[in-house]
Amino acid sequence: MSKSSVSVIIATKNEEKNIEKCLISLKEQTYKNIEIIVVDNHSKDRTRVLAKKFTTKVFTYGPERSSQRNFGARKATGEYLLFIDADMRLSKNVIKACVEQIEKQKVGEVVIPEDSEGEGFWAKCKSLEKKFYQGVDWIEAARFFSGSIFKSVSGYDNNLISGEDWDLSERVKKRFGSTRIIPHIIHYEGRLSLLKTIRKKYYYSKMIKGFTAKSKDKIPAQVDVVKRFKLFFTNPKKLFKDPILGVGMLFMKMCEYAVGIWGYIFSSFPKK
Repeated sequence: MSKSSVSVIIATKNEEKNIEKCLISLKEQTYKNIEIIVVDNHSKDRTRVLAKKFTTKVFTYGPERSSQRNFGARKATGEYLLFIDADMRLSKNVIKACVEQIEKQKVGEVVIPEDSEGEGFWAKCKSLEKKFYQGVDWIEAARFFSGSIFKSVSGYDNNLISGEDWDLSERVKKRFGSTRIIPHIIHYEGRLSLLKTIRKKYYYSKMIKGFTAKSKDKIPAQVDVVKRFKLFFTNPKKLFKDPILGVGMLFMKMCEYAVGIWGYIFSSFPKK
């Protein structure tokens, strides 16, 4: 097994409900040469207290994920960098597989497939949605990077609050290549309501203009609503294996995109 060190960087804000399970999944990794860095954006709950049970490298920094992640990278000592969110849990061989693949393929980044779990009907809809994205390179973004390459491309764009994952992944892939692994990350949604997912989409849609402005395409593939819905219908058996779930997922996405378009338009209005 490689002896290369891996720094795992977690950007947090008010994540006391999720952070412990995330950190436990890191401690249970089969690859042990890792350091854990938590960069917290001024949480008002017990996030930092809980994180300190697992690592001494707990910092306070903001204002958003891009700057938090870049700060964590500056504090990192690992040869490789893995960026995850507090509501994620890693299957046991994720880091081992990432190190093996990046050293075997000699590329700059590794894409880790993501599953989604949670309670309630809408969480099941979100889980079905995520299954369509696995292996689709224009949607999935890398989370695991060579530390030296991450530094050479200047890391995440601090000006991006939405689309920063796609932006960095595309820049690294274009210059240094990309690979992927089979072990996955579980994104825990909790008890997901339709209102919660719509609010989240609205917030990030207001910030997406920075990402779209950097794209050479008129409409970047990642935010192309038509392309996304075509993807869902490429596999009707998967989509409608459970008809109620399939229809629910499509309705959820229609609602998300409706408020997303409004958020994008609203962000174009001049600020008074």
